[in-house]
Amino acid sequence: MSRRTHAAGDLGRANEPAVLILTSLASGPKHGYALAKDIEEFAGVTLGPGTLYGAITRLDEGGFIEPAGEEQRRRPYQITASGRAALATAVTEMRAIADAGTARLGIASPGGGTRRPAPQPRRSHALGWTS
Repeated sequence: MSRRTHAAGDLGRANEPAVLILTSLASGPKHGYALAKDIEEFAGVTLGPGTLYGAITRLDEGGFIEPAGEEQRRRPYQITASGRAALATAVTEMRAIADAGTARLGIASPGGGTRRPAPQPRRSHALGWTS
């Protein structure tokens, strides 16, 4: 399988570990286990340790996150300004796609009172940054 390449500041698909991690860190610093649990709660995605820590390493090397000190043996991370900017771009793009899909399906926006699609079952995500 070939590795997908990303332009500088491009985080990839909405369910990419990078997007999920930055979304979690947008609410405050967290260490790996807390990130995994938060992502599971808000996205219903279970990231394996290799996927999670591989993405954390890439985000740290890319300047999207940085260590936020140490808590006992744990190493929490926090989102950086460039991480916030990249996440803002990603969620704006996702919103445009979601709005187009909603309109094409004839589903009213959340405030419109029309029924929403059933929630998706939990899924395991182990794809990392490969396609």
